[in-house]
Amino acid sequence: MKLVRYLSVFFVGFLFLHGYCQGQTKNDTIPSFIKGKTGSGAPVAVPDSALPKGRKRVHTDAPYKVDSTARKQHSPRKATLYSTFVPGLGQIYNRKYWKLPLVYAAVGIPAYTFFYNRSWYKKCQDAIALIDPYTSLGQPVPEDVYNKVDPRLREFAKDGAANSIRSYRNEFRKDQDYSVLFFLLFWGLQIVDATVDAHLMSFDVSDKLTFHLQQSSNGLPITGSGSSGGMGIGLA
Repeated sequence: MKLVRYLSVFFVGFLFLHGYCQGQTKNDTIPSFIKGKTGSGAPVAVPDSALPKGRKRVHTDAPYKVDSTARKQHSPRKATLYSTFVPGLGQIYNRKYWKLPLVYAAVGIPAYTFFYNRSWYKKCQDAIALIDPYTSLGQPVPEDVYNKVDPRLREFAKDGAANSIRSYRNEFRKDQDYSVLFFLLFWGLQIVDATVDAHLMSFDVSDKLTFHLQQSSNGLPITGSGSSGGMGIGLA
């Protein structure tokens, strides 16, 4: 039941993140002419016959021409989907290759511990099933039954210490549940990381910053607190 709850929380979080990314894509405010489409304000072509006599048409570039050298828009939605289905694929899409070892370590270690604890849980469970019928009756465990127990648990089986094996079994089961929780947590974190990186790639992070001092529109000097004039500082 715990595993089902963990999976439910994980998928609900993913659906929320996916919906947010879709909303960001739909709220695109880039004008249509920048995307390669002719806007409604494009100038009407004038025929040659309407030009004054002796005047030649000067051919210029089409208005709102799309820059062919422009960088292709990066899609946060793709980065989210890639990371959801394959860990690290969103980081590859974002060209953040140095994060791949971190992603695989964060997801792979909980996966390994899950199978490790799962294996030992089964071994303890099998040992309890073998020796419990004899220990409950106060009888010694037969040699053939004793040999079926894992070598590292035979000491407890020989002494009939089924309660000690149960304690180990419970610890392995608890660690198994924790490994599932950490696996889902790190899986979700690498999705968030890929999504945030994809969003930040569209921002201008160059070092070409300018410093502007702007005077107020009415041209009044700075006076007291009741003055409407003043100066502004801006970075661009």
